[in-house]
Amino acid sequence: MTPRAQTTTVHGAATANDAVAMRQEAQAALVALVGRADAILREDQWTAIHALVADRRRALVVQRTGWGKSAVYFVATSLLRARGAGPTVIVSPLLALMRNQVESAQRAGIRAETINSANVTEWADVHDRIADGLVDVLLVSPERLNNPGFRDEVLPRLAADAGLVVVDEAHCISDWGHDFRPDYRRIRTLLDDLPPGIPVLATTATANARVTADVAEQLAGTRVQTAPEAPGDVLVLRGGLDRESLHLSVHRLPDAASQLAWLAHRLPRIDGSGIVYCLTVAAAQQVTEHLRGVGLEVRAYTGQTDTAERERSEQDLLANRVKALVATSALGMGFDKGDLAFVVHLGAPASPIAYYQQVGRAGRATARAEVALLPGREDRAIWDYFTSLSFPPEVEVRRTLDVLAEAGMLSTAALETRIDLRRNRLELMLKVLDVDGAVRRVRGGWESTGHPWDYDAARYERVAATRQSEQRAMIDYVGLDSCRMAYLRAALDDPELTPGWRCGRCDTCGDVTADSRPDDAEVAAARERLAVPGVEVEPRRQWPSGMDRLGIPLSGRIAVDERAATGRAVARLDALGWGGLLRDLFGSASHGAPDDGLPVALRQPVLDVLGAWSREPAPAGVVYVESQSRPGLVRHLAEGVARQLEIPVVGTVRPVRGGEAGRHDVNSAQRLAGISRRLELALGEPAAAGLPGRAVLLVDDRIDSGWTLTVAARLLRLAGASAVHPFVLGVG
Repeated sequence: MTPRAQTTTVHGAATANDAVAMRQEAQAALVALVGRADAILREDQWTAIHALVADRRRALVVQRTGWGKSAVYFVATSLLRARGAGPTVIVSPLLALMRNQVESAQRAGIRAETINSANVTEWADVHDRIADGLVDVLLVSPERLNNPGFRDEVLPRLAADAGLVVVDEAHCISDWGHDFRPDYRRIRTLLDDLPPGIPVLATTATANARVTADVAEQLAGTRVQTAPEAPGDVLVLRGGLDRESLHLSVHRLPDAASQLAWLAHRLPRIDGSGIVYCLTVAAAQQVTEHLRGVGLEVRAYTGQTDTAERERSEQDLLANRVKALVATSALGMGFDKGDLAFVVHLGAPASPIAYYQQVGRAGRATARAEVALLPGREDRAIWDYFTSLSFPPEVEVRRTLDVLAEAGMLSTAALETRIDLRRNRLELMLKVLDVDGAVRRVRGGWESTGHPWDYDAARYERVAATRQSEQRAMIDYVGLDSCRMAYLRAALDDPELTPGWRCGRCDTCGDVTADSRPDDAEVAAARERLAVPGVEVEPRRQWPSGMDRLGIPLSGRIAVDERAATGRAVARLDALGWGGLLRDLFGSASHGAPDDGLPVALRQPVLDVLGAWSREPAPAGVVYVESQSRPGLVRHLAEGVARQLEIPVVGTVRPVRGGEAGRHDVNSAQRLAGISRRLELALGEPAAAGLPGRAVLLVDDRIDSGWTLTVAARLLRLAGASAVHPFVLGVG
């Protein structure tokens, strides 16, 4: 069934008087929700609410951030509950969004609860309150839909009794959306299983025409029509995407130091608080440290930030107690602060659609908000990394299905000993297979369903091609000489965009923000701070489970007397500053560049790290890991370190003669197994005799999984070394 877009006509059995009374009730609920007596329902808000409450229809609302999509489902919930309907179930993608939504609901007297990874201890109480009818709104993450206990015990009751089902950030349902999340595809099954008469609302701010059509088609699903007054078409409401408060600009700066100086110079000159987005956790942490160093009150907000700290940071930003949150995409959707004064990106997101979504956080209730993009030279490399996590080739998938069919239920860790894929790709594949019905998640792991399954190569290729196209579009956005807002509106197929329209507010339209560039002294100060090298390298402390299945007798915790000490690296590869130089070094080596030893530019940072590093006990000799791809680099590095510390190079850890080169694109268990079989300690007789009771400095070029240095350190400790201090150029 093809969904039909309608924006003005509402079908239903309610009389005109009923509609007037219902609108008055909806208006009162809106006032309570926003806490302002002058709040007025938009016409499209009322159209959607009436369709949900009076006609029990399915609706898709595609409207810009700040338009009031959440008001639609909270007002509809208030009206439906007043009419005896069950609770509203909202599928919401991020914890920050859930917290905002709970607070919004409470303002309107709506009792809202969440079930997510951050409140596991409260799940049982929430389930009890739902059963007792004490919950008006339940917010769940898409991943929760396939938690075995929730899926099998809680969800069926909710689906049967729900008064309304809401899918927030609904573009994720579509393979064409910018964020391919397998768990969102599970929602299609949830919708098809709903009893007749339960209305469904899907909302998003970031869907172009193709995504809108796909989501509407999935909303229509296979629902059986039970009455002519319950039309099967999906009500689609799309509005214009211009945001009059946003002033867009791009600042193409020569290096990371200039970018940091720009932030330190510009942010204090903007009234209010905002968000600085970074592409990696390491960059977010570095930017946070730098801005704090120049006196700005900022906080890091990433996927590695403690949940309690995230909540405190959100509240501090809402209350303007911090100048900015320096965030990754962990704060990418739904954070609701109407007076957010700026959004700055240090590094470009991988698509204009994702970019529009994130900048949409700013200026929702202000006359002006500054939106600046500072593209980085490493942006494409970061995009390529995330692209590398795509769905695996068919041979890997078939092998996984065969293993599960033969072994029965297996945990993800147990699967890693049988499948080569890295953990993140393995988990993505299992989620897709689960959605497709080929495997099933159960308590403790995964099992085969035995159902036939086809490898949908066309779909995976389509997703990959869409991502590539979006990346090219983002590159085009950076280089624009035409209106930036017009470009973003066109990328999302804004139905109200007219030919030749210009916003008049962006840098290409002539709205140039004065005093936005730092001076030479500010850049020099940033470069000096950025040039300080050195990061700690924590040793591995636990062997992967199931190594005995791979013929490797290692299990449990790594014994203290077989473990490396905390080491040092010059920098993380995903960091600003030295990280860029290291990425260039390793990237050029993989493309066949000459192996000429340690580049001159990296010699001083190596000396700086060694000089600032207190190694106890002091090493008596240097051992290095022989490299098959960069032998000259590692040997040169080890010899230079030895000269600086005035100790000898006493041996190497080398591949076993005739052994094959190890693969890096495998999971942790497989990587460890390959390294354990391949490496051996090569010390001369005098060095071997003198090793017991002495410390060693262990040198390698970089750390990826960490298992090479872990195995090498264990070999040295078993040979008698009292301590092993790892030293590498890069981590990551």
